[in-house]
Amino acid sequence: MRKWNERFTSSYRELKHARTVTVCALMGAAAIVLGSLSIYVTDTIRIGFSGIPNKIVHYLFGPVTGSLFAGTMDVLKYLVKPSGPFFPGFTLVTMAAGLIYGCFFYKRTLSFGRVLAAHLTVSLVCNVFLNTACLSFLYGKGMAVLLPPRLVKNLIMWPIDSIIFYHVAKALDMAGVFRALRGNRASA
Repeated sequence: MRKWNERFTSSYRELKHARTVTVCALMGAAAIVLGSLSIYVTDTIRIGFSGIPNKIVHYLFGPVTGSLFAGTMDVLKYLVKPSGPFFPGFTLVTMAAGLIYGCFFYKRTLSFGRVLAAHLTVSLVCNVFLNTACLSFLYGKGMAVLLPPRLVKNLIMWPIDSIIFYHVAKALDMAGVFRALRGNRASA
């Protein structure tokens, strides 16, 4: 329990560093640009790259900073390119995903198993259940109707998203980018 408390406290302290805010702004800009670069496999399944900068923020700065960043980015992405009505429930779900990724990644060694576990947890908890509940509430459709195709889509995308993020993160780590972005603070 003490380690968890320290991780959350440390992540909160990250917000006090100008470097953290600067890196978050750069990652936010990258996420918005990468949001326009998607590969559509089918009408409902697309391989997107805008989540990579978000996960980098979760990895570098933890659950508190990561969840605030995720919520802010959700609102900013909506303002830049609105799609459908704005619903605060989606922002809260996005913040929950940032919290989960931050708990899995912050101050920990980034292994493929850890990335798979984090993506599976976020896919099931946030994407399948919570987002489906938001869609059900927003559009008045039953969860039983919305849930099966969303479950299938997320199970298909789970390993693909995991592989993409893991390889990008490992390449950035080997190139020393994470060390540079963290500055003088201790790395994971």
